[in-house]
Amino acid sequence: MMRSVLLFIVLFVHSSFLWGQSTTETLVDYRFQIQRAVDPLVVDGKLDEQSWAEAEVVSDFWMQQPLDGIKAGPRTEVRMTYDADHVYIAATCYDVQNYVVQTLERDKSFFEGDGFAVIIDPVNSRTNGFFFGISPFNVQSEDLLGPNAPRELTFSWDNRWFSAVTRLPDRYVVELAIPFKTLRFKKDIATWGINFIRNNMAKNEYYSWTPMPVNFRLYDLGYTGAMRWDKAPDKTGTNISLIPYVTSGAVQDTDTEMTTDLGMDAKVAITSSLNLDLTLNPDFSQVDVDVQQTNLTRFNLRFPEQRDFFLENNDLFTGFGPNSAKPIFTRRIGLDEDNQPIPIAYGARLSGNLNPDFRIGLMNIRTRATPSQAAQNYSVGVFNQSLWERSVLRGYVTNRQAHTAGNGIDKTDFGRNAGMELNYLNESGTWNYFGAFHLSEKSQIGMGNYRQLGFEYGGRKWNFRLNYYGMEDDYYADMGFIPQMRNYDALNDTVYHLGMEHFHGRIGYIIRPENGSRIVAHDIQLRNTINYYTDWSFMDNELRLDYQIRFRNTSRIDFQAQGLDTRLLFHTGFTEGEPLQPGLYRYPRVSLSYSSDARTGLPFRGEIGSGRFYNGYLTSYLLELNLRRQPWGLFSLSWEQNDLSLPEPHGTSTLTLISTRSEINFSTNMFWTSFLQYNTQQENFNINSRLQWRYLPMSDFFVVYTYNYSFSPFIETRRNQALLLKFTYMFTI
Repeated sequence: MMRSVLLFIVLFVHSSFLWGQSTTETLVDYRFQIQRAVDPLVVDGKLDEQSWAEAEVVSDFWMQQPLDGIKAGPRTEVRMTYDADHVYIAATCYDVQNYVVQTLERDKSFFEGDGFAVIIDPVNSRTNGFFFGISPFNVQSEDLLGPNAPRELTFSWDNRWFSAVTRLPDRYVVELAIPFKTLRFKKDIATWGINFIRNNMAKNEYYSWTPMPVNFRLYDLGYTGAMRWDKAPDKTGTNISLIPYVTSGAVQDTDTEMTTDLGMDAKVAITSSLNLDLTLNPDFSQVDVDVQQTNLTRFNLRFPEQRDFFLENNDLFTGFGPNSAKPIFTRRIGLDEDNQPIPIAYGARLSGNLNPDFRIGLMNIRTRATPSQAAQNYSVGVFNQSLWERSVLRGYVTNRQAHTAGNGIDKTDFGRNAGMELNYLNESGTWNYFGAFHLSEKSQIGMGNYRQLGFEYGGRKWNFRLNYYGMEDDYYADMGFIPQMRNYDALNDTVYHLGMEHFHGRIGYIIRPENGSRIVAHDIQLRNTINYYTDWSFMDNELRLDYQIRFRNTSRIDFQAQGLDTRLLFHTGFTEGEPLQPGLYRYPRVSLSYSSDARTGLPFRGEIGSGRFYNGYLTSYLLELNLRRQPWGLFSLSWEQNDLSLPEPHGTSTLTLISTRSEINFSTNMFWTSFLQYNTQQENFNINSRLQWRYLPMSDFFVVYTYNYSFSPFIETRRNQALLLKFTYMFTI
């Protein structure tokens, strides 16, 4: 305990001497003039119109990875123009060697293959924007950028735009047409933020038009240049899209039942920067199944949101709190604790900018009653107010309210939360200070609070983070995810809801060898996390060392050493034997993994871990094999095994998780994906196979087959399967 407190204090004191206001490198020279097209444009990847001949050309890109501050070797030329309905981007990427393209499926693996992308900030706020990427095989990827967005893009936003690519022996040419209706902007803004990036996987290099430090993401909005319009684009006209669906199929449980269902989604542009999304009786049968995980913790695991309606603008609603203490987690809506679907009757979401600095979000979802749960109404309101250069003040309110048949609102069953957060980011993006205060009110419980304070620094070599958050025993988040508050007593089969005080410190150093080295970086990180209960009695502590070696050929070696201290308050079970008794356990662990060159046709990853586990021993193995047949096929096999041995009478256990996945791309519009999983911990085997044909933009036909088999002797119905057809079509008004 003492070493954790000392590390936290030392890091805090040391940080006070490192404070300084950094500023971005001057980007005044990175200005781009866009002129209206002089003739009609056909998106064919040929660039033979007069408008392209007269358009301004920008080139002279900078390398950003693996080293910055160096001019890019391969030449890239970019042009832009526009007409009444679209903004057009054209790029010629020279000095192409061997293409690396992982897939033909939309929104997949953009940064793992060759490609070109444009980053657009229509309100020039450096906090929100759009990402549009294209591969040499005309595979589209798009996403929303924002201050709350995850560090890794999810490519969850889906909208209509057009592209074409021409591949030549020494270069490829991309041409994009993005409708103004797709972009959310305010009229009369004559300067937009803009940047262009290019992936060159043959050399494992990434380039950007503006110079960007190596310690930032390529799509960081703080390093955009300026695009100046000859005339600011006018407000777009009516933009209403209706996407009805129909499903039909057979579901087999104890009996076979034929099913048919109807529903609809709608997208309405209230203004050019404010959008309303509606859903009626939504269906998510085509969504990817969860990738199963082996759970060797005391708490529930987190699975990502994959349902389309909840993914768009997800950063606006779920950006509050750290990953381990989310007050808003949309998987709590329409899914039960076992991740089984709860039918949703309808939903509405209003989101966008009221002005360049003020962003809002309103969401309301109504679920239907089930045999085990009353109907629920979920309401969320959020705002983001941009401050200074790149900082944000944000707030939220949530309300979960039960409804009973015939009686309406159940005033004895509700959960409410509200909170404010301030996230200060200096102009260069290296210093981040954050603080938060949240309140909760739950029926039969009362009021509780959550508070957070911390800061983070990310430089070229040094990085560190200090973070504190705490929550009272009476703090609840019915629409959130805070797994460590749920403590299970295996002896009495009882769950206890307990608050906590959390401290985390991290310090890291990155060594980047000079250009020409086989090694790109040595990344060394030391972390310490310590948790207490609300009475300040000890909960657990982790002291961890991570060392990663990244190679020029994309391969990687990872080493991890842990020292763990855990105080169990309750009996806790990990095997079929008797649960572990309450008490203090100290146990060290180490692991080593290697990931091969991801550009080859047969990349693989292997990992082994060993050490103590509470009062026993745990040895873990992992092997992942991938077979890539560019660009039409990707086949993978993953095997994970955990051998757990505890002293008698606590027992032993061998936990095995095997999964296979195949992705066959018939074209950029037709894909067949199959996923098989075998999990001995969950005593489950399942198959999910999906054929998707995107016959028109935002219009799809799906064939989905699912099969589940449980080999648990305690489940009466062990087998179920379903074959479903789903048809969607987008109408634009």
